[in-house]
Amino acid sequence: MLETKVGEFAGLIWTALNETANLNLKDLKKATKIKKNEELFMGIGWLLREGKLNATETEEDVVYSLK
Repeated sequence: MLETKVGEFAGLIWTALNETANLNLKDLKKATKIKKNEELFMGIGWLLREGKLNATETEEDVVYSLK
């Protein structure tokens, strides 16, 4: 059950990044409407593990984009 939910979170994140190339964590949370940080991080982790996501560290934030 949890694996299914995490897959759904990953799908929401992928869709948001497909529509808007680069998003920081705050904007990604807003775009996906995922309420809990833990759920957002699980989806990000899923996509990072699959090699579908870039995470670029800036001076102020981390910016996410699709590979």
